[in-house]
Amino acid sequence: MKYRKLGRNGPKQSAIGLGCMSMTGLYGGADEAECRATIEAAVDFGINHIDTANAYGNGKNEEFLGQALNGLRDKFILSTKFGNRRKPEGGFEINSRPESVMASCEESMARLKVDVIDVFYQHRVDPDTPIEDTVGAMARLVEQGKVRYLGLSEAGPETIRRAHKVHPISALQTEYSLWSREAEADVLPVCRELGISFIAYCPLGRGFLSGTVRGYDGLKETDRRRQEHPRFQQENLEKNQDLLKPLDAIAARKGVSPAQIAIAWLLHQGDEVIPIPGMARRTHLSENVAAVDIDLSDEELSLLNEIFALDAVAGTRYPEVQLPTLGL
Repeated sequence: MKYRKLGRNGPKQSAIGLGCMSMTGLYGGADEAECRATIEAAVDFGINHIDTANAYGNGKNEEFLGQALNGLRDKFILSTKFGNRRKPEGGFEINSRPESVMASCEESMARLKVDVIDVFYQHRVDPDTPIEDTVGAMARLVEQGKVRYLGLSEAGPETIRRAHKVHPISALQTEYSLWSREAEADVLPVCRELGISFIAYCPLGRGFLSGTVRGYDGLKETDRRRQEHPRFQQENLEKNQDLLKPLDAIAARKGVSPAQIAIAWLLHQGDEVIPIPGMARRTHLSENVAAVDIDLSDEELSLLNEIFALDAVAGTRYPEVQLPTLGL
């Protein structure tokens, strides 16, 4: 395993991390025993960064990790998030008021069965709470020894700068992949300037870039991608399938999988970029880890950039109702 630094002054973390959202069945069911085995295997592969959030399964994901990490806590840089909870009636509640930040930390520590969280992220920027107030509360958690490093998620460049003035931000977590490249315009440059790690979630485009989603009918009715994600609606998905043909061809020439090419492409975008693919099975784990050692030529990188230009993808990356919460 290769390693990259967390922020300017943080520890070394593996070049890819372990995203745990799918371990509580977001995309249609998960095998708990296999998930536990995947976490244990991640240690053997040298992965030392594991990611969750209080929003995943409304706390169930954190509770699962609290049990699964028993005896393994010191093997991982553990990150979680606050401030973006799914409401029973639908939609999300975004709340980053200082009192909510403090309470969320205590609740996450209890579910995770830990006395310190390594990286504590604001999951979505709260338009009703100044970022200075939110980060001020997060900084108090660092002073209290309950949090080691601070992060933001899906924040815009101006918010990142304002937050960083209050307390150093070590990581920004935002969707980034071959088919979600919006961050390249102004967010990634700010991260590079300020020495902030860019943690790329959904590096396989919610499974699309792995080539396993070959048609709308192949998605279970309970699959959230089918239920609400525009790029996976039938008309858009049929158009987006065309993007996979050249990706498949490049992968075949190199004797690797499309998923490995997609992760390798991200790793070639700079040392500050750290993908965290969601992995709930050991087969996915071993495949993704092998991508760390794949070298892409300048010609191959240029071709991928051309194929997956921003205007080549059909559909927005989130439902219309959620778009206003991105890049604030």
